[in-house]
Amino acid sequence: MKIRIVVIAFAALALVFRTSAASADGSGDPAAANSEDGKYFDKAGNPTYKAQEDGAVDWYTYSGFRRYHSECHVCHGPAGDGSSFAPALKDSIKRIGYGDFIGIVASGRRNVTTAQENVMPAFGDNRNVMCYIDDIFIYLRARANDAVGRVRPDKHDERPQAFAKAEDACMGNKP
Repeated sequence: MKIRIVVIAFAALALVFRTSAASADGSGDPAAANSEDGKYFDKAGNPTYKAQEDGAVDWYTYSGFRRYHSECHVCHGPAGDGSSFAPALKDSIKRIGYGDFIGIVASGRRNVTTAQENVMPAFGDNRNVMCYIDDIFIYLRARANDAVGRVRPDKHDERPQAFAKAEDACMGNKP
């Protein structure tokens, strides 16, 4: 119950701080403007990726790849390319912002027309998703901008200590 309240509060906060530029252009300009403890952010404060020319990526992009493929790919297809069950998230991320992404993942979504019924279940209580929601967003943002390919990144930064602490706290692990 506590994680759901935190997730809903976080989603609401993200929606409040979303800029009009990010709203008009989905996730906005993905260029990293700053970093904190190995995590990169764009100029609007949204989490983003850092990819090098040699194919190396930051830890959060790599973690996002892993988490996406453990929880999301079954419906949304490998590498965010979509399937007959669900849309290509690497395309959807171009149309929705960070706050909308979190809200949809946490609360779910239902689109019903006369031709089809698409239902995205709510993952707000799933720690394997919500503890890594930024990572998943970052990975999909990198896919949307062709910064990473369809396969697991061969090279990545080491796991930051801040990531490990946040992961333990979110997953309920005792130090």
